[in-house]
Amino acid sequence: MPCELSVNLNAVAMLRNRRDLPWPSVEGFGRIALAAGAHGLTVHPRPDQRHVRFSDLPVLRGLIDREFPGAEFNIEGYPSEDFLQLVLANRPEQVTLVPDDPSQPTSDHGWDFAAHAALLRGVVARLKGEGMRVSLFADADPAIMERAAETGCDRVELYTGPYGGTHSDPLAAEAWLERLGATGDAAQAAGLGLNAGHDLTVANLPPLVRRLPQLAEVSIGHGLTADALEHGMAGSVRRFVSACRGD
Repeated sequence: MPCELSVNLNAVAMLRNRRDLPWPSVEGFGRIALAAGAHGLTVHPRPDQRHVRFSDLPVLRGLIDREFPGAEFNIEGYPSEDFLQLVLANRPEQVTLVPDDPSQPTSDHGWDFAAHAALLRGVVARLKGEGMRVSLFADADPAIMERAAETGCDRVELYTGPYGGTHSDPLAAEAWLERLGATGDAAQAAGLGLNAGHDLTVANLPPLVRRLPQLAEVSIGHGLTADALEHGMAGSVRRFVSACRGD
């Protein structure tokens, strides 16, 4: 199966939040993305609501249920009790757990699976018991995939930020691509599904997909939103869907 695209709407929400106005509409751009071929929508409702607001979650849940019932909703965040209550109230198909401190501007590292084993096992079991797929944010390190699998999660999401940061250094890009590839192979060997996300573009996504044909989903926000300034949201979604096929 080809890699699926989930559009992260945080950058759209951040732009909206600069003014006390209802535009750009998070729901409206979610609708455009799904109509243009995205498989799902991703949001990261941070405690300070500086991007997506808590009130956006039921709106997006309703959009998918009413108009795009085959699409998926992915909510990501640190597994505090407040976050888990948001998840339980809005019933996403997938929950992506990240080890973020609330003050972080964005997710920039994966879980220490040894140090947080007990926390993750408990939260994963709780969410899976509610029928949700659980993905854990992970650094590009083949050695930690067995530990990730021991949490009981369904998937890991590879943190691709360092790979995205090599946009002007082809040799470094190749090295990071192989490191991500080896990690993805180790995840597959451990019985885990594979997602990826952070600083992916229409340029660097096709090599990643070709190296990791088992990649199930990429979640892309900043790069896609920046691309949409030139190509429009629908056009950018189509460009990224094509990139997900390795084109």
